[in-house]
Amino acid sequence: WTPVHLDFVVPDIERACAAALAAGAQLERAVRTHVWGRIAVLSDPFGNGFCLIQFLNRGYDEIAT
Repeated sequence: WTPVHLDFVVPDIERACAAALAAGAQLERAVRTHVWGRIAVLSDPFGNGFCLIQFLNRGYDEIAT
C-alpha cells in the first residue's frame, strides 16, 4: 500500500465490489459493517490500496459527539 489511498463512496457496496474485482482489484479484507456504514478494503492490480464506503443511516454523524 502507498501512504495515500482513495475512499470511494458508493450506493451499493456489493455491486461496487463486484465491479472492482472484475476489473482486477483484490479484496484485502472482508466487507465490514459499522453503525455509520459499510467499508471494503481493496487494492488495484499494482498494489495501490483503496476503500469503498457505503454510508448507512446518517453516515459519520452516527458517531459524531
